[in-house]
Amino acid sequence: MFDEPSSYLDVKQRLNAALAIRNLISPDKFIIVVEHDLSVLDYLSDFVCCLYGVPGAYGVVTMPFSVREGINIFLDGFVPTENLRFREDALVFKVSENASEEDIKRMTRYDYPTMSKTLGSFKINVIAGQFSDSEILVLLGENGTGKTTFIRMMAGKLPPDDGSGEVPSLNISYKPQKISPKSQGTTRQLLHDKIRDAYIHPQFCADVMRPLKIDDIIDQEVQNLSGGELQRVAMALCLGKPADVYLIDEPSAYLDSEQRLVAAKVIKRFILHAKKTGFVVEHDFIMATYLADRVIVFDGLPSVETTANAPQALLGGMNKFLGQLCITFRRDPNNYRPRINKLNSIKDCDQKNSGNYFFLED
Repeated sequence: MFDEPSSYLDVKQRLNAALAIRNLISPDKFIIVVEHDLSVLDYLSDFVCCLYGVPGAYGVVTMPFSVREGINIFLDGFVPTENLRFREDALVFKVSENASEEDIKRMTRYDYPTMSKTLGSFKINVIAGQFSDSEILVLLGENGTGKTTFIRMMAGKLPPDDGSGEVPSLNISYKPQKISPKSQGTTRQLLHDKIRDAYIHPQFCADVMRPLKIDDIIDQEVQNLSGGELQRVAMALCLGKPADVYLIDEPSAYLDSEQRLVAAKVIKRFILHAKKTGFVVEHDFIMATYLADRVIVFDGLPSVETTANAPQALLGGMNKFLGQLCITFRRDPNNYRPRINKLNSIKDCDQKNSGNYFFLED
């Protein structure tokens, strides 16, 4: 029995974990996995059971379905064998079309310079790039390639080495990877102290507070919140702070599949409406593809020396990243969900031969 084996792992480690679990298969073993990353679930499973109900009250387990059917039933929110709907809306992963060059020219542009940072025996080299408002850049790389270091340099929390250029001085709101609650009061007091203007604003309530269901936990003590509840509060605090750039490190940690999609939609809508920029570190591939307007790919030797490449288009960046990992993706025709091809399957071999590791076709 494995409970959420992919937490904290990068994409490559997630697939290695999935392969390790699949290698346990034998006629006399029964293997059960609980997993919220749908692309890993796809890669890992032979059968899928969906669970629905009311959190904290009751749950119902469906009969086993084939992998594609089971995941699509969960996303549709409808179990055809029971003729039962357990969610009002289907979850769909329509990836946004990138803004045309003309649109981008009219937006505010910021440049950051080529810079480097040495931390003990680890060195990261950042290639100069630019970003504009109303745009989300997703940072893709294995664990230990310096994504959090890059984010902290952009936030001004970590100065680059001497001789590196100056990071543009912008107002930054930062949600760190690890959330350690220091507040002794309730969630309401915390929101009141940190983002009083935002959390009473009707637009912010509609765009952020309501979808993240902060009202359900607003009178609970912060110290008693679960990991997923803390993650939602941390996201509201980050988006509620007035800033030019929002740096969000692993927003999917501790969230279930449905909450991940909701969080991705909240971040995307907020960044577009507020005309701000978002930098997001994300290992859940489905969430990363949904969020990204452009991607920054990190390569090199983890924990030794790495390079953060300049931002590039979603398709080119994903192809480069997946090429490093030797993984191919296709899209589900029903809900556009990215699906990992099983290793050495016909589809996997065809895509690798043609060099298309990532498909965006509708």
